Amino acid sequence: QVQLVESGGGLVQAGGSLRLSCAASGRTFSSYAMGWFRQAPGEEREFVSAVSGGGLKTYYADSVKGRFTISRDNAKNTVYLQMNSLKPEDTAVYYCAATYPGRGTSNDQRQYHYWGQGTQVTVSS
Repeated sequence: QVQLVESGGGLVQAGGSLRLSCAASGRTFSSYAMGWFRQAPGEEREFVSAVSGGGLKTYYADSVKGRFTISRDNAKNTVYLQMNSLKPEDTAVYYCAATYPGRGTSNDQRQYHYWGQGTQVTVSS
């Protein structure tokens, strides 16, 4: 069982930056690929970024490529999402998620078994 807790959301002006964190419980954190997803009001949840268990492979949605950076610290059981050059269209609830153990990175939310409660990111114009 893995529990995920996101933090770091907030209100920021367009062009600003935020860093989201997701702390995970458990002793086998490195066996889980991790992902970030987001859901804007009235929209379906969408993929943002993913990182492999060892942290060497990363994957981004085209909409955030070059602006967002995913990373993880397995010693701290934490995955991060550094968000720069934020735009109003980045406004959403951001969720972190963990795959089943041993699975690779994926942009398909059906591959993720554990989910956090979400953290709100609001970007004002």
